Amino acid sequence: MRRPYGVDLPVMFPEPLSAVDRAWLRMDDPTNLMMITGVLAFEQPMDRATLERVLRARLLPIPRFRQRVVGSYGRGRLLWEEDPDFELARHVEEITLPGAGGDVELKELVSGLMSRPLPADRPLWCFHLIHGYQGGSAVMARLHHVIGDGIALMLVLLSLTDPAPGIDHGEREGGNPFTSLFIKGREAIATVRRQAEELMPEGMKLLLQPADLLKTVNPLLKGIASLGAAGRMTFRSADPQTLFKGALGVPKRATWSQAISVEEVRETARRVHANLNDVLLSSMAGSLGRYLRGRGVRSAGVSVRAALPVNLRPLESMADLGNQFGLVFLPLPLGILDPLERLAELRRRLRSLKTSAEPLAAFQILRFLGVSPLAIQRLIVRILATKATAVATSVPGPKEPLYLAGNRLSTMFFWVPQAGRVGLGISILSYAGEVRMGVASDAGLVPDPDVIVEGFYQELEDLRRRAP
Repeated sequence: MRRPYGVDLPVMFPEPLSAVDRAWLRMDDPTNLMMITGVLAFEQPMDRATLERVLRARLLPIPRFRQRVVGSYGRGRLLWEEDPDFELARHVEEITLPGAGGDVELKELVSGLMSRPLPADRPLWCFHLIHGYQGGSAVMARLHHVIGDGIALMLVLLSLTDPAPGIDHGEREGGNPFTSLFIKGREAIATVRRQAEELMPEGMKLLLQPADLLKTVNPLLKGIASLGAAGRMTFRSADPQTLFKGALGVPKRATWSQAISVEEVRETARRVHANLNDVLLSSMAGSLGRYLRGRGVRSAGVSVRAALPVNLRPLESMADLGNQFGLVFLPLPLGILDPLERLAELRRRLRSLKTSAEPLAAFQILRFLGVSPLAIQRLIVRILATKATAVATSVPGPKEPLYLAGNRLSTMFFWVPQAGRVGLGISILSYAGEVRMGVASDAGLVPDPDVIVEGFYQELEDLRRRAP
């Protein structure tokens, strides 16, 4: 195999999976596939040849996307191995939306693909080129968690795009602030950091702040703190039984919100002396409470935990991919109806988590699971899954529009996987002055996630009206 610019791709020798990556791979279950799923929507139609040309130039030089996993999922070794039969065509699928080619049709397609496992005999990723979406095209990417965590994979996806339409997408770096990170590695860090902070300043601050802070903490103190946090996580009470918890099935439901102005939400945040993320998370919590009450379930006094990923990886190691993040378990005050009171309580709970060792503890638990027998891992995952009702994430993305092969990326949204018995995932992403919320749910527990999205709109509006 050769790069399109005439340089041989390096031969990759088999290497073992890290303990954490092994844990994520073994968490796969037909009812909860460990895939990170994203949709990129484009204003103009895109053909397969163009998409494949970009993938050859930007994605295939990254070794993980040419490697498959081989070995035993039990006690034996699992290895990354160069796929001897690799063909890009096996990782690109063309689909034409039926009917009007709108959100309804795309939601049905995305929901179905969320339930389809990635073939285990090849690298664990697939891009679906979707024709006919709102007069243009969409690209749905499904990438297994074992390749990398959401933060690293977001940078991979962004490395496929450019900040301007006229850049040659066949070039090695093509002006993209992320591509050189995966081609040059550590020697490109200074330039990458500067360009990335210019493109998505809030996102880079949020992603890198925890990892930068950990550099200054004594390793012994980190170990002691994470050990104590692991004990608290293990023995804390289970989340209350609500409509969001129960036996899971294979079918999923995926939806997303319409575009919401970032500046309008930020103005509300300024008026209530909070930040953008506080307002979005509080409105999300309010929408879940509305959902319960709309189905005749009392929410007074109810709090459910959302597992929030926290990056533990410095930018210097991002090119290595894999998983290096922890989790904090944020109690969402669903039972507080007043939007200002709920926001104040949520902010108080968030402040207590900022100094928590929970992210390190969760990472260490994952590392332990990766070297444990499979039966032990499954038991511990089931126990930990009782402590949360949802997986949630909120990421500030690029502030300016991006382009893929000259085609403007009009919007993007994504969904996080839900490990164990968790049946609800909520993802908030801002891009080019707009923010969207994506919801993925178990079809048996929450067959109508659009109702949660409608509640999100209403909660944002209620908070805006109540703001001084």
